[in-house]
Amino acid sequence: MRKRGCSCSKDDFFPEESFQSFGNYLNSFCETPMRFMDRLLTRSLDATELNEVKARSQHDMKRTLTWWDLIWFGIGAVIGAGIFVITGLETREHVGPAVVLSYVVSGVSALLSVFCYTEFAVEIPVAGGSFAYLRVELGDFVAFVAAGNILLEYAIGGAAVARSWTSYFATLLNRNPTDFLIKAHGLAAGYNMLDPIAVGVCIVICIFAVLSTKGSSRLNYIASIIHILVILFIIVAGLTKADVKNYTPFTPFGARGIFKASAVLFFAYVGFDAVSTMAEETKNPARDIPIGLVGSMIVVTLAYCTLVVTLCLMQPYYNIDADAPFSIAFKAVGMDWAKYIVAFGALKGMTTVLLVGAVGQARYLTHIARTHMMPPWFAKVDERTGTPVNATVVMLAATAIIAFFTKLDILANLLSISTLFIFMLVAVALLVRRYYVSGQTTPANRNKLITCLVLIISSSIAMAAYWGLSTHGWVGYVITVPIWFMATLALHLFIPKARDPKLWGVPLVPWLPSVSIAINIFLLGSIDRKSFQRFGLWTGVLLLYYLFFGLHASYDTAKETRDGKRVDPNQWDRAEEGGEAASASVDGK
Repeated sequence: MRKRGCSCSKDDFFPEESFQSFGNYLNSFCETPMRFMDRLLTRSLDATELNEVKARSQHDMKRTLTWWDLIWFGIGAVIGAGIFVITGLETREHVGPAVVLSYVVSGVSALLSVFCYTEFAVEIPVAGGSFAYLRVELGDFVAFVAAGNILLEYAIGGAAVARSWTSYFATLLNRNPTDFLIKAHGLAAGYNMLDPIAVGVCIVICIFAVLSTKGSSRLNYIASIIHILVILFIIVAGLTKADVKNYTPFTPFGARGIFKASAVLFFAYVGFDAVSTMAEETKNPARDIPIGLVGSMIVVTLAYCTLVVTLCLMQPYYNIDADAPFSIAFKAVGMDWAKYIVAFGALKGMTTVLLVGAVGQARYLTHIARTHMMPPWFAKVDERTGTPVNATVVMLAATAIIAFFTKLDILANLLSISTLFIFMLVAVALLVRRYYVSGQTTPANRNKLITCLVLIISSSIAMAAYWGLSTHGWVGYVITVPIWFMATLALHLFIPKARDPKLWGVPLVPWLPSVSIAINIFLLGSIDRKSFQRFGLWTGVLLLYYLFFGLHASYDTAKETRDGKRVDPNQWDRAEEGGEAASASVDGK
């Protein structure tokens, strides 16, 4: 038994055989190519994620949540800085009144991803969310790359919301949105406006997140109700000052502006995947998760579209404020008193986004650490609170540091890249899950599946690249769209499904996941080059950590059975991939 308390030792971070001595590490490092191929080609099992991996947290998380909790968690997780801050910048600079179409495009993309997440969350109800799903279907290495970007997504998403919190707090006190920022002249532009209030907000949220999941749910429930009432006030009061002349011209920046804004405004939908990480704490995942995820996303999309229509009817798009658009809009139409209600509602919304994000990101890190790709110290669940305290504190500390330095627009673009990339991978994983089962799918059908997936992904990338490079052309789409369509049709007609969902399934497979892949990749093509450079730099850092530490830790861990004994590596590899004989051998049957 491990001793209680907060004491830390080397074994809390690197207990694996490869790190027991310097000689062990050198031997392990020399085996890096072999170990990398092992982790690249092996896949986890549903039962492994649900039982053995989950047991590494020492204590179970408490099952206290219902579909009602999940709907409000979804609303609380999503409606925040995206709609109340990014909307102003994108409407004024890139899209104009057609911002409602940008939200529709982002909403459709998010809803398709919700369907993909829901099937996985019902069948693999663990705290790891998309990391666990990708481990099962695409293998350890792809899951790790996604995991690093998941953590980045949550950290920078929380940082963006925390900085927005400061802007609206200043508005509530009748100050300019940037009045509480401290300029550091020695730092680079974009990182020189320091935000100490955002750090304080992160600390308070951390305290709530570590105390109780059910308590966090109740706080989110109350705050979200207040938030919905404020949204209704904005719509009703704003429409009394509507002027249809402000909707002309409707598309001042053309179709390119709509999609460019849509890629950034996808930030406004980030957070719903946090709900899937709560599957381990849900009383009835098969019923509660579909209702909670799909229901909350429909409510959020309708609220967003109505809000941006109201905003653009109140003011000409070129006068909309970039930092606090709704508050300043009410001031511009002579309802100065209303800006305080708007600012209060925005603060409530962003507080719940931070809270739900803190809960979700800690559970992601917990499950990643259960596989030992990250140090297992992060996987510990506190016996008294039933929450992953270590993971929560570390993730919110990282969020606070990023929020202290980094400008909002930098965070929003980088966040959209990470999120769209992960959602695309989850859609690919769903197609693999439906059409490939190890030991059951024939080699011919496996090769057909790989060909179809390569064509779907490559044609989607070509569409996105053509969109980004050609400002007025259309010939490229005549080639890329039919390739995508024929690849999806071939998947539908010529490859038999290897698995049907047990409890709840995505409709219209393979079309719905294929459309999700295409839309997510297409939106990626609308994001600026600097954001991709930052994304590439972060991914490079992840790969270095994986090659030097995560690969060896996860390799050692994967070779251990439930009772801690070593087994033959070849047998365990086949067990991970789903081989019947190997599974029986490992279980002793």
